[in-house]
Amino acid sequence: MPLTAEYVDRFEASRPRLEAIAYRLLGSAGEAEDAVQETFLRWQAAGVDHIEVPEAWLTKVLTNLCLNQLTSARARRETYVGRWLPEPLLAGDPMLGPADTAEQRESVSYAVLTLMERLSPSERAVYVLREAFDYPHREIAEILDITEAASQQIFHRAKKHIADGKARTEIGEAATRRIVEEFLAAATTGRIEPLVRLLTEDAIAIGDGGGKVPARAKAFEGAVAVAKFLRGLFIPAEAKRALVGGTAEVYLWTANGDPAVVAVVDGQVVGVMCLEVTAEGIAAFRSQVNPDKLERATARWAAADHGEPLFSV
Repeated sequence: MPLTAEYVDRFEASRPRLEAIAYRLLGSAGEAEDAVQETFLRWQAAGVDHIEVPEAWLTKVLTNLCLNQLTSARARRETYVGRWLPEPLLAGDPMLGPADTAEQRESVSYAVLTLMERLSPSERAVYVLREAFDYPHREIAEILDITEAASQQIFHRAKKHIADGKARTEIGEAATRRIVEEFLAAATTGRIEPLVRLLTEDAIAIGDGGGKVPARAKAFEGAVAVAKFLRGLFIPAEAKRALVGGTAEVYLWTANGDPAVVAVVDGQVVGVMCLEVTAEGIAAFRSQVNPDKLERATARWAAADHGEPLFSV
């Protein structure tokens, strides 16, 4: 039945929160939007006058839609061409959701979104609802149809998986920016040694091209191997121009709260490289170059005041 304006407005007021939950659960902005739209359709069909706590109802429906999506996504990703990485969101994107606490900021970082791929769907749901949105375990238990004790156990297990995957000393914003600026300066020299000094010994570099843009499926591992890859990446070449359709302008930006290198050709974002910076050095470079996963970034970039590029490749 058609919804009244009041109930449409109530749903729209919940949309930003629902989208932020769905993005953290799915790692894809497009899939998150689809899940929220399906939630709206079910809200429309449910006879909303009988729903006592609309926000709780909407969260439950959305979360379970995402759980179903995660289960099927695992099967799809087995046939995905190359390495699957989340869709990056540039600074200011409302789908990033709340960032008031360290836990909220970390839950949407590119490194943690990648680590969450290791979790089971239920672990991911409990972790996101508790860590990023501070839902009490009693409410999480009602959303997932489990006991409160089970929710607590799942959360501790999920949090340990994430902590084990990170296991590095974090540093402040000023120190992070200094390291990233030193990296960009070193990357354009064509020399390996300055790059190696800025990386951890076990640094990795991985990319997601989705079979549409060349990206190495197997990660580069170790400081020397990663440094050689990066040196080649930042050296201008006609083949690269042909691949991306022109000269790429390179910017230092932020994606998912992390420092990121954004490559833009004629206003279109063609690559987002998210850096994981630790006290020991840069530990990971995760590059999204699949054009399907950069459409939202391009739209966001067009609306941003991004200034002049650092350099062109």
